[in-house]
Amino acid sequence: MTNKSLIDLEAMTPQQIDKVIKKAKKIMQSPADFRHACDGKILATLFYEPSTRTQMSFQTAMLKLGGRTIGFDNPMNTSVSKGESLKDTTSIVGGYADIIAIRHPIEGTAMASSLYANVPVINCGDGGHLHPTQTLTDIITLSCEKGRLDNLKIGVCGDLLNGRTVHSLIKTLAKYENNSFVLISTKELSVPLYIIDILEKNGCNYEISNNLSDAISDLDVIYMTRIQRERFKSEEDYEAQKNVFVLDKDKLDKAKDDMIILHPLPRVNEITVDIDDDPRALYFKQAQYGMYGRMALILLLLQDEDFTISTRDTLTTEHKCKNPKCITQQEEYLPHLAYEKKGMIMCDYCDKRVD
Repeated sequence: MTNKSLIDLEAMTPQQIDKVIKKAKKIMQSPADFRHACDGKILATLFYEPSTRTQMSFQTAMLKLGGRTIGFDNPMNTSVSKGESLKDTTSIVGGYADIIAIRHPIEGTAMASSLYANVPVINCGDGGHLHPTQTLTDIITLSCEKGRLDNLKIGVCGDLLNGRTVHSLIKTLAKYENNSFVLISTKELSVPLYIIDILEKNGCNYEISNNLSDAISDLDVIYMTRIQRERFKSEEDYEAQKNVFVLDKDKLDKAKDDMIILHPLPRVNEITVDIDDDPRALYFKQAQYGMYGRMALILLLLQDEDFTISTRDTLTTEHKCKNPKCITQQEEYLPHLAYEKKGMIMCDYCDKRVD
């Protein structure tokens, strides 16, 4: 089956990803040609969690295409504060808008929203789970700056456990030939096992490191991430992790001259400010690429009838997801949708094992 919602970039083929990249580059080259491409269309941005770049990037993308935006960035100013369900909110908003971009702190929310919205839903981040449009931003940046998406050695550093941008990026780049990864984190913040499974399934070489200085010398890309304070159970746990990995000039001196530095932002203190003027530091330019990528995605979802995204085969099960961070724990009316993977039953919302 297929639909018009983007929940997980893994559901897109490399050919579809290439189509988004080509469309984004075309918009970059001649933005005036797209000034009225979405005249009369409305984008709803439903942001249950704080955001600067993603929310404004989507709003700017729609405005530059000639469309309009509605939405909220604080659920406490909406009927959510009165107890309105996700189903009711997205069903109503789907009647107002032509496309929805949603961010939520609970895993699987975008998937759940797509069941009821009746318009395309774009996942702008669901807890520590996924962030597919940030990954589109990342790979458009790589395509423009490195000229390829294969034969890359990619270092990812920081909070690899909770970093949804890291999960989406690894899952996507693992599809491309001869990419290898260096996973740089503390033991407590190492990538989930399902990410390792994906690397092994795709035959990707990977290394695990706890030393940024030692790992940086032969990388083509270093992808820095902040330690995500909001994902920790206590301030003490956060303080123990927050300054373990900092990219500074001394470490950067060990890197290749053509290595590029990416970061999904916001930055806290994991990249020192004196690196900002280094030509390898592309994180601000990366955010600009993201706007063009979102313009391209909006156009393809709204205007290209052939641009549909595959959905996996699911089953309705009596099993209930035990992940406390899953949307099914909060919105109990949701059907218990699952899929089979290697003989295991997995939650279709948060991708955690349910049996």
